[in-house]
Amino acid sequence: MFFWGFTLAEWFVLVQHELLLFAAAFFALGMIDEFALDCLYVWFRLTGRIRTQHIDEISIAMPAGLAGRAAVFVPAWQESAVIGATLTHMLDVWPHEDLAVYVGCYRNDPATVASVVAAVRGDPRVRLVVHDREGPTSKADCLNRLYLAMVEDERRAGCDFRMIVQHDAEDMVDPAALDLLDAALWHAHFVQLPVIALPQRHSQWVGTHYCDEFAESHGKTLVVRDALGAAIPGAGVGCAIARGSLALLADREGGKPFAEQSLTEDYELGLKIAQAGGKGRFLRVRGADGRLIATREFFPSRLDTAVRQKTRWMHGIALQGWDRLGWTSQPGELWMRLRDRRGPLASILLVVAYLLVCMIAAGVLLERMGIVRPPPASPLLTGLLWVNFVGLILRFGARAAFTTREFGWRQGLLAIPRTFVSNVIAIMAARRALLAYFRTLRGAPVVWDKTEHRDHPVFLRAMGSNT
Repeated sequence: MFFWGFTLAEWFVLVQHELLLFAAAFFALGMIDEFALDCLYVWFRLTGRIRTQHIDEISIAMPAGLAGRAAVFVPAWQESAVIGATLTHMLDVWPHEDLAVYVGCYRNDPATVASVVAAVRGDPRVRLVVHDREGPTSKADCLNRLYLAMVEDERRAGCDFRMIVQHDAEDMVDPAALDLLDAALWHAHFVQLPVIALPQRHSQWVGTHYCDEFAESHGKTLVVRDALGAAIPGAGVGCAIARGSLALLADREGGKPFAEQSLTEDYELGLKIAQAGGKGRFLRVRGADGRLIATREFFPSRLDTAVRQKTRWMHGIALQGWDRLGWTSQPGELWMRLRDRRGPLASILLVVAYLLVCMIAAGVLLERMGIVRPPPASPLLTGLLWVNFVGLILRFGARAAFTTREFGWRQGLLAIPRTFVSNVIAIMAARRALLAYFRTLRGAPVVWDKTEHRDHPVFLRAMGSNT
């Protein structure tokens, strides 16, 4: 019980105790949530409900060539440094005649337009679409412009596309990805392939921490999500949408299937298709050489750009997603949406946790100086702290294991200290996301707060990596 006669030091240790109880309780809930996901993953693996297939296992079911015409959407704003490498590689490894690549540029971005023209070398499969508005608008707005261009081409040719594939200007596509997506759409309306964030020698902490997050998210979380039958969110790259499903969304949204008021239109796309009754799939397949068929790319290597990118993700998924997509009564789907939207709360808890580290150190110093005696820990607090300790060890182990599977044991070990880098970035992004969200509530426009790209994974092919 609090009394006004307490000294400042006694107030300090009491506040510390209450904060510790608060943080321990909520962290314990988070640890239980992650442990439940881990248990489901292990159970599904042991029972064979989920497994990583190999390309030779499904090649018999894949027809020779594409089952229909395929359109690839690549929106680009100020991407002159990487768009050329992306398109050159894509056109080389995807020689399909039924492929059409729609590249969206802006009239006030001549450098990107010039890079596209130089890279495609007159390939008739590429359609350069110059937006009639000056950029940047939003990524969804650029995608909608590409959709309108595709619809016009369909009308002229008298033949519709079968699927639309999304990619970003900095992606390195897998040679087998297009055929795999084409075959998977026989049994689904939306298909997402894994994304691999590549390690960066010049940014072992900021840039490479994405390797750990995507290795676990696309190696465990989305795998379990798929096994539970929950909606699969889009990553905006390496995903295929059935033409009919995209047309249905377009009809509902006035001819524009991509949500222009959302910062994460790719995330919403997969969930909206599921809400409309479509089936989504997350597909993990390895080639004969052990290579995971995935989209490879470099993520931001500087702290400020990483914070900007995660601000957009947190703002769009956790905050806008609550408003725009709502909730659901289906248990599995509800659980996944809660996980998607926990980012801001988790960041607040991380701030409290790091504050407690400083407060506990100060409390120990006060105790040794004989100024104050801390209150004894209750059985409840002791139990919660043990749950947190065991959960933390399991979290480090899971993160290291999934990173090791894709990048080797050295990167797996580094994944443990990189967790703290991830936490710091999340805290900084949460503050910016909340401020940005409040601005949009007051009418601020949604703009394309894109990340600058300079490096491209195409240049790593000579290294012979199997990731």
